[in-house]
Amino acid sequence: MKWSIKAWNGFTVPSSFLSMRLAMALFVGTILLGILGYWYIEGYSLIEAFYMAMITISTVGFTEVQVLSDYGRIFTSIYIFINIGVIAYALAVFSYYVVQGEIFKKMHLNFINASIKKMENHVIVCGYGKYGREISEHLHKHQVPFVIIEQDAAKIEQIQTSHQRMLYIQDDATHDEALVQAGIHQAEALVSALPDDSDNLFIVLSARQLNNKLTIISRAKDPKSQKKLLMAGANHVVMPEQIGGFYMAAIISKPGAVEFFSFITNEYQSDIAFEELRYEDMPSSCKGRSLEELHLRRETGINIIGYKAADGHYEVNPTPQTVLKPNSSFIALGSRKQVKDLREYLKRQE
Repeated sequence: MKWSIKAWNGFTVPSSFLSMRLAMALFVGTILLGILGYWYIEGYSLIEAFYMAMITISTVGFTEVQVLSDYGRIFTSIYIFINIGVIAYALAVFSYYVVQGEIFKKMHLNFINASIKKMENHVIVCGYGKYGREISEHLHKHQVPFVIIEQDAAKIEQIQTSHQRMLYIQDDATHDEALVQAGIHQAEALVSALPDDSDNLFIVLSARQLNNKLTIISRAKDPKSQKKLLMAGANHVVMPEQIGGFYMAAIISKPGAVEFFSFITNEYQSDIAFEELRYEDMPSSCKGRSLEELHLRRETGINIIGYKAADGHYEVNPTPQTVLKPNSSFIALGSRKQVKDLREYLKRQE
């Protein structure tokens, strides 16, 4: 039981018994019962029977349509007791959903679920810990649609009180149902950022089974888990502790180079941005053309600093004769304006 409400006698009533739909059904049911009862027992018309049912339910004490028979009085007595139970239940539901704000929570969750169902080519972030928060801020900054799956109620509250508008699902990310609810069949990528490697492995396995085309990125703490996560279906495995150690060691041996790299990768301080130009995303008119024929630097000022081949190896500072082939990509470096100009230039080539 996730929610409960204290009744007037001090006992706790489970929220699973408090249903707005059931309260409405009972209320309508008692009205129909009264109409049918007075129509059948007393021979009232439908309007007269409805009037009698309403004044009995509301207990206003108006005069009956006509003097009741003995059977009518017995029916009315039983009917009053039934109404007392229905009204008491309706008041409990009203207190739970309105006074405690549950109706607004339900409306909010319905809005979130409806928004998630409309999403396509989005990112699913599993876990809202220190890495999940950083990932979410980055995606939000770059206006990439994403959904967070988090089980911890305290972290869900952090999402709700954040100044950023974020879609979320409060559930265990290792459950297939949670991934399906997050729209994994329409998603473009999934990031598993849970602190436990076994949970990340379980998520990767489930996600790969649910969407074979999904790009999966997983966090790992133990180096032994890296190979298992890749075998399970992860496209990339990131080990934050290893990267942090390498970075600190590199500062000692190459401080200037590391500081420069830190500067150009710090999106909040520098005006430098990276862009990946994948073959599959390029306009058809640009496919099969060499870097020299694309005129990217001349038209946008952008610099192509790397080439990723289809087999995964990288070439630094590719030659002008390099041709972008299927499953390969160019790595571009430039100012934010140059990256924006690059995107606009490629759109004009479509």
